[in-house]
Amino acid sequence: MYKQHWWVLIVGIVALLLSGCQGKSATMTPPTTAPTTLIQSPTLHTATDQRNQRRLARFIKTKMQSKQGIYTNYVDTRTRQRGVATGHELLSESAGMWLQYLAQSHQDAAFRTFYRATVKTFGDHGQFSYRYDPRSHQRFAVNATLDDLRIIRALNLYDAQTHTQRYRQAAANHFAALKSGALKDGKLYDYYDPQSKRTAKTSSLAYFDFKTLRYYEQGTRAGRRAYNEQLKVVRGGYLGNVFPLYATSFSWDTLTYSPKDLNTSEALEVLLHLAEVGQLKATSRTWLAQQVKAKKLYNGYSTAGSITNRGQSTANYALAAMIFAAAKDQANYRIAMQLVWAGQVTGRSPISGGIGDAKSHQSYSYSNLTALNAASD
Repeated sequence: MYKQHWWVLIVGIVALLLSGCQGKSATMTPPTTAPTTLIQSPTLHTATDQRNQRRLARFIKTKMQSKQGIYTNYVDTRTRQRGVATGHELLSESAGMWLQYLAQSHQDAAFRTFYRATVKTFGDHGQFSYRYDPRSHQRFAVNATLDDLRIIRALNLYDAQTHTQRYRQAAANHFAALKSGALKDGKLYDYYDPQSKRTAKTSSLAYFDFKTLRYYEQGTRAGRRAYNEQLKVVRGGYLGNVFPLYATSFSWDTLTYSPKDLNTSEALEVLLHLAEVGQLKATSRTWLAQQVKAKKLYNGYSTAGSITNRGQSTANYALAAMIFAAAKDQANYRIAMQLVWAGQVTGRSPISGGIGDAKSHQSYSYSNLTALNAASD
């Protein structure tokens, strides 16, 4: 019996040590330069933008925010869908966008509280699960690399805005986790599964947040080489001057770009990331301005430029506004923001102040948060 107790104790200690090793996250030394380059460009917003933004932020805070994150939709759903988040499921995408707003608007205490909640809800081996269902307590296995980069950017933005070094190490460690998974050898993959240790086989061009990547990769020769290769991957997806957007993704197996139709939100994310580092093509900016002025920025296009989805989204006009702001194009920023606020619900409605459908009460986090952050530019 005495020997049995000792055997159980030894097995327990070994298991504890193994679990500790498996749970250990990657670390790295933060960049020596302060993250001031991640501060947004000079503001173009007006008093109307600020007033509408306050109403929108109040709606998100009181109707969309829980202690664990931001609801995907104001309206909950009875059943969940396997491939897409619905209802009161939570996305790390929303967490990163809300953190960016809190940092930008100097809501320091709220930022610290929400970041702690974000790590608790989504944190997984230093990266962030892309999706969590509070009903079933299910945390999905993989991250979404752009969402991690948003959170990392928000942490650095907080330090830049507050002139502190509170989060620089945490942000660097999150980036190190990406480098050991979804950002191996400078190649940016859509996701990484820390359990199976497998990456995606594709790179969505919308996921290359160049401003954040450049901050971490500019300090070494290898980093600069990786950054230039990442730019090369995105530039190679350019569809041409007739339809000056970019392919959806790049396959590392075949070294080819996807011929699939474009989701406009993702296509505009590509333009935004390029604009933020001074790489936006004049042809792309001209095309976007034409669609915004004509109120014909549709939700989907083929790679040849034909319309595949004639719906329109407030989020896309908000992304357009952010692109114009990054390009310091105040005139087109103003036109785009007017279309954003046209989607804001007014009057007596449960979603008053939010972006959505006043009748059905459908109000999605992505549209609300994109509009919110566009109003900060």
